[in-house]
Amino acid sequence: MLARWILRGSVRISLFLWVIHLIQLGFCSELKVRVRLPDGQITNEVLEADSERDSISLEYKQGDGTLITFVADFKQDVKIFRALILGELERGQSQYQALCFISRLSHNEIIPSESMARLRQKNPHAIRTAEERRGVEEMGMSVGVNLTRSWQLSAHIHNMCSVAREAVYTREADVKHWLERGVEGSMFEPLPQASDTPGLLSCSQTQDMWQPCSCSYGLRLEWYPCLLKYCRNRDTTGRGNPYKCGIKSCSKGYHFTYYVPHKQLCLWDGEA
Repeated sequence: MLARWILRGSVRISLFLWVIHLIQLGFCSELKVRVRLPDGQITNEVLEADSERDSISLEYKQGDGTLITFVADFKQDVKIFRALILGELERGQSQYQALCFISRLSHNEIIPSESMARLRQKNPHAIRTAEERRGVEEMGMSVGVNLTRSWQLSAHIHNMCSVAREAVYTREADVKHWLERGVEGSMFEPLPQASDTPGLLSCSQTQDMWQPCSCSYGLRLEWYPCLLKYCRNRDTTGRGNPYKCGIKSCSKGYHFTYYVPHKQLCLWDGEA
């Protein structure tokens, strides 16, 4: 199926890599993109769009083997981050450790699922870097989430986060918003914080492996379509008619802080 490809003047640059199909090709689609990581390694990023469920997923593997998965649920305005971190068997850890972070999805964070489903790249072998590198968003995850009731927030949470078991977190501000929408409060459990728990240190400052501490974990979505680009066609009267003609790609970092019952669950914190 052919896409309409319009190249005029300055429009040529914005359409060089991407074209958005004007005909919907089913409910689901997959896009594989080769992305350069900050350490210079190349990773294969997979983006999937489900226009029927109105969601987008993004997944890639970091240089250290950690598998990062991100889901945007537009129906529920929820975003989910999952990290599958390879365990250090020689230090008593299991084969991998799973973390899940849940938050509200803001408008215009990422392009709609319908637009993502129509996205194709002209050169699938090209190595991509984001056009805009955004800063790091600090996210204090002070509340635990009970997976058995998580369907009230998003049907995606249980499928993504079941491997994380009790390591599923969200923010207090998000909880307040969801409670106002009628979500059951029994789903959430406030976690100990440094402000009301004397002696609770960051895990980077804690020496005893079995002491509770405040853990930090950071990740970055290295490449994702953050905005739609619009171009204009001139009609016979000279007026411009806007149409979708491409995307803008972004990179954004996230820094999560959350309580762990012992440092053994946060061995990376404070290590080079």
